[in-house]
Amino acid sequence: MNVRPISGASVDARGRRNKGLLALIIGVLLLAVTACGGGGGSNSGSGSGDSKAKGSDTAETKQSQAVVTIAPKNGSKAVDTSGALKISAAKGKLTVVEVKDADGAKVSGAITGGGASWTPATHLAASTKYTVHAVAKDSDGRVAAEDSSFTTLTPKNTFIGDFTPEDGSTVGVGMPFSVNFTRGITHPDDVKKAFTITTVPAVDVEGHWFGNDRLDFRPENYWKSGTKVTVKLNLDGVEGRPGVYGKQAKTVSFTIGRNQVSVVDAKKHTMKVTQDGRTIKTIAVTTGKPGYDTWNGQMVMSQKLEVTRMNGETVGYGGEYDIKDVPHAIRLTTSGTFIHGNYWGGGAFGNYNASHGCVGLRDVKGGYSSSVPAAWFYNHSMIGDVVVVKHSNDETVAPDNGLNGWNMSWAKWKA
Repeated sequence: MNVRPISGASVDARGRRNKGLLALIIGVLLLAVTACGGGGGSNSGSGSGDSKAKGSDTAETKQSQAVVTIAPKNGSKAVDTSGALKISAAKGKLTVVEVKDADGAKVSGAITGGGASWTPATHLAASTKYTVHAVAKDSDGRVAAEDSSFTTLTPKNTFIGDFTPEDGSTVGVGMPFSVNFTRGITHPDDVKKAFTITTVPAVDVEGHWFGNDRLDFRPENYWKSGTKVTVKLNLDGVEGRPGVYGKQAKTVSFTIGRNQVSVVDAKKHTMKVTQDGRTIKTIAVTTGKPGYDTWNGQMVMSQKLEVTRMNGETVGYGGEYDIKDVPHAIRLTTSGTFIHGNYWGGGAFGNYNASHGCVGLRDVKGGYSSSVPAAWFYNHSMIGDVVVVKHSNDETVAPDNGLNGWNMSWAKWKA
């Protein structure tokens, strides 16, 4: 048998097949290596490097040239409530500025200088953390943003304002909004700007300082009946005097009632009570006797007392009188002028002047009767109603003696 040639032929065939398979595998592997390498040779490698460089140049080109600056610096403490917050942009213009407190309440302000800067419209509150977000665009419209936060100072000395009328009250047409401060104010403009007054219907309301501790607001003429007045006191953080800051922030609303103005004629010894321009009652009165004449002018009711004690020593008249149960008393001035019930006047009402400066109306001891003139007038009056006295031998009451700013011209009031 011819065994070996057959066997030899079989071995050669298998070898050729194995070599072919091996070559195929190597070729595939080389192809895979070439593909993973992104192409062979130095030219391919150089092309890959050029691509990366171009991408880096593009990223640098897209970066905004605008620079946003926020003062105070991020994380600052004990920041002043006025003048410290400033935001600006260089090589670009501010487009968005948001300043918020911890509750999310925004601080109003304005972008000025064509986008160069932003300043707050008002002071900041004391002891408050604020966050700032500011955005600017360069000349190519590319944006840059900055975020920051800071905390305002905690004052060691503070002041508040005691005000009238009370929130939710209905008052007469002569009632100003009057504030007495617990500390003398040496920065009056800053304090005045902390008040915002809106009315429905709209009317111009202006403030006037009496001394350094009282600020009153009123319109040019008496309020229109039905007017709704809203006052926002934003004193928190206002520096009223060096190192002394306000700590009050509240909203007060009140409504103007019917129009009641009562005119006292000291010579005729009468008082005409008008409501909405119509006389509803004429009452016999007695006013200040010679040497104790009643003030002339417009006087606003500021307090109502069903019964009170009147002692001459409290108003500079010594021991001339001390009446412990004066009924139906309504205060008209700080100095002690009242319109009140009088049960000791005898025949003075409508005939002659017998008081120490007050306007007296007939009454009964104890004020128990609702039918007497004093009781009727008391029950038909409210805080803020106006009493006008004319033809007395005294001067016109001072505008700051009570809530009586109506005795000052509008031009002087606004000056």
